[in-house]
Amino acid sequence: MSYHASRRTLLAAAALAAVTAGGAASAARGVLPTPDDPRPAADDPMSAADDPRSGDRAGSARQAARLLDRMSLEEKVGQLFVSRAYGHSATDPDPADAEKNLAQFGVRTAAELVSRYHLGGVIYFAWAQNTRSPHQIAELSNGLQRAAAATGAGVPLLLSTDQEHGIIARIGKPATLLPGAMALGAGRSTAAARRAGRIAGTELASMGIRQDYAPVADVNVNPANPVIGVRSFGSDPRAVAGLVAAQVRGYQGAGVAATAKHFPGHGDTETDSHVGLPVMRHTRARWEELDEPPFRAAVAAGVDAVMTAHIVFPALDPSEDPATLSHPIVTGILRERLGFGGVVVTDALDMAGVRQKYGDDRIPVLALKAGCDQLLNAPDLALAQRAVLAAVAAGELSEARIEESVLRILELKARRGLFADPYTSAARVDAATGTAAHLAAADAIAAGTTTLLANPDKLLPLDPGVAPRLLVTGTDPASPSGTTGPPTSVLARELTALGCRASAVAPARAVAAAPGHAAVLVCTYNVPDGESPQRTLVTELLATGVPVVVVAIRNPYDPARLPRCAAELATYSWTDVELRAAARVITGAARPAGRLPVPVPGRYPLGHGLAYG
Repeated sequence: MSYHASRRTLLAAAALAAVTAGGAASAARGVLPTPDDPRPAADDPMSAADDPRSGDRAGSARQAARLLDRMSLEEKVGQLFVSRAYGHSATDPDPADAEKNLAQFGVRTAAELVSRYHLGGVIYFAWAQNTRSPHQIAELSNGLQRAAAATGAGVPLLLSTDQEHGIIARIGKPATLLPGAMALGAGRSTAAARRAGRIAGTELASMGIRQDYAPVADVNVNPANPVIGVRSFGSDPRAVAGLVAAQVRGYQGAGVAATAKHFPGHGDTETDSHVGLPVMRHTRARWEELDEPPFRAAVAAGVDAVMTAHIVFPALDPSEDPATLSHPIVTGILRERLGFGGVVVTDALDMAGVRQKYGDDRIPVLALKAGCDQLLNAPDLALAQRAVLAAVAAGELSEARIEESVLRILELKARRGLFADPYTSAARVDAATGTAAHLAAADAIAAGTTTLLANPDKLLPLDPGVAPRLLVTGTDPASPSGTTGPPTSVLARELTALGCRASAVAPARAVAAAPGHAAVLVCTYNVPDGESPQRTLVTELLATGVPVVVVAIRNPYDPARLPRCAAELATYSWTDVELRAAARVITGAARPAGRLPVPVPGRYPLGHGLAYG
């Protein structure tokens, strides 16, 4: 037997053992309702057998090993990379997008990008013009898969995006928009979390997207965290762990690879890793108690992928390398301590957090040496691939090490059904995306998330039977997906639909317009400590004598930074589904059921939430 053949035999055996162990971790569970059932499922776990694309894990590993034999080193290295590409079409982008592709990659189209760089995957972004509509996304996906099929190895792409829902949603209407993580944390239902994942996964798969960079497994214990916040399920590690596992089962039950992120935990930082390098000060014991449980739960649930964090964690690795580049963290903890045998994907390599210490030519090499498999969104793709090939030529990376990662990636593609059928169709999009049943399920899930924080004088619920005049004002942040909002107008519209007479006005006009209204509802958004325009607005509205209702539409910490009001609610996001739920609570069409999944320092404890008497 040749050296290469024997080496690949050993690698295939290792891959087979890993996927078999992964399968055992998620065995023998209950059954999830069909994707079009709008009712939340019962709180019973679900089986790997419920995943329609899970297939034969051992067979997937053997198929991956056979394919590896046909691949050149350049093709293997290409499989490691997941890149952005500009344009709504694989072959006919708008001229401006073609110019961006040319400037950054030396090609004009996404299809040429796939061919030239032998890509393993493409990540979709709204700002890259990839996600205009579900039908357009499906056509883009098919065009990219055709380009991949025409390359030498013919390996299908793993197409991915960040569709966390809530405040991170790359794909908007007419796709279903669901409550995000912290809203689900407030709802406290693993069934609802799994249901949301199942709906999201079903719709993504219909568009040809087979990997979602969700769920967020970070435990958010820092109100000043600028990058996680409501993207986390909460601050209780046990509750977060249960919801993470539920979402993993939901996504993967729909045939989409879930990705737990950001390992080893990004929930207690005050720096955004997109713009700087956060340092996590937890002790090893604190990490084991707080940050580890959700990732351990994701692994036990059979998660396909884990994303690393660009954070320094001295208690886990004193070298002060970012976790993405840390062998003790990626291999020592994630692989060996947690027993994770799936795909490790880096967070985006164009983020400042991973580029502080090393150059762009060293980062992909060091990530592979640390134990990562997929290299996400390198700032200079050509440089990154040359660097990996040079490291192999110099002996810094062995070809066997490259093949270990490629086998994991190929096995995931096989298990997700990409070799059997990488394409989608308009009919699949129409059958799965934004259906009446999915939209109804989103509203049903959201109904359990709105949290009533204060109602001292029993102002709420307002009685729509008397058609109260309401004024809605406050902050109108841009829609996460570009397809909803503005929130003050949406809230006014929904209140009117429920029998009130509500109108939205800009903050500059709100104080003068307030007299004569039954209440003023103020949408607040991440109110800072100390004086601020939002605090001033609430203070001046209170001085009019009209009851003020604060609706915190992002982080629930806002009420602690404002004067006490007649009522205070938290919605955890400002997409239409959350605002509809809030309107129903405000008018009594629904009872408030959410409980705080994080404490609000100085105001409310973890688990706080009022009900109507």
